[in-house]
Amino acid sequence: MRRGEDGSSRGTPTVTVVIPARNDAEHLRRCLRSLAAQTVPPDAVIVVDNGSTDDTGAVALRHGARVIVERETGIGAASAAGYHAATTDVIARLDADSTPAPDWVGTIVSAFARRGDVAAITGPAFFSDGPQRARTPLAALYLGSYFVLTGLALGHVPLFGSNMAFRRSAWLSVSAHVHTHDALAHDDLDLSYHLGVDQRIRFVPSLRSGISMRPLSDGKGRLRIRRGFHTIAVHWPHELPWLRVFRRMATTPPAGRARARPNRPAAAAPSALGGVVGQNLVDVDGPEQL
Repeated sequence: MRRGEDGSSRGTPTVTVVIPARNDAEHLRRCLRSLAAQTVPPDAVIVVDNGSTDDTGAVALRHGARVIVERETGIGAASAAGYHAATTDVIARLDADSTPAPDWVGTIVSAFARRGDVAAITGPAFFSDGPQRARTPLAALYLGSYFVLTGLALGHVPLFGSNMAFRRSAWLSVSAHVHTHDALAHDDLDLSYHLGVDQRIRFVPSLRSGISMRPLSDGKGRLRIRRGFHTIAVHWPHELPWLRVFRRMATTPPAGRARARPNRPAAAAPSALGGVVGQNLVDVDGPEQL
């Protein structure tokens, strides 16, 4: 925590950005350039090189990032290595093909400074490459499907690994239980399962990042679907969505459950998943956040 003007520790939270990468030097270069252009710079950037054979590590070093080599293949293992290495108040996560908006770190700092009860936040994304006219509708379809379907499986808003942040204390509280060594698990969905019942995840419409359109053309669609179902199956039946909702209701004070933001039209949420910018932290508990 950065010190306040009175010398107390009640300042703005410090932020480390973690980027797991494997043979992704060119996308990583653009990602790191976007981080260098932030209006509020991160306190640290960690690139986890997950066994690359290209110059991913060299690109990271040239842009001033700390490089950690994780030889266990898998995004879960790579991500966890970066999270464990972070020492700041907040850990932010991007993928190598992410291009965060200039105010991305500033939005993270502001969200966690304003809401001490929130453990993790996530936001929308837009396609930064591919046919110009197809970017918005395809992003709405791709990301909207992810948020809606995984949200139904979880019983609350999911984390989106290409654009998310969480308190280091939240990570430490669940790090021994996440499926780090399961290479088939979706690490962001898995983390959502472990955080989402007892701790608060919020969707922040103004937390925006570009991503590559390559998930629609790289031939790995079936693998992504398989990984999603595998991650859900690992947590069921003891984490069925209605059981999670009941547990959330039992642990959330009634006042907190009813505290919806009055100045945001309900119809804005679906479009926000496709990249429409909002200005405030969505403050609604449960699946209606979607």
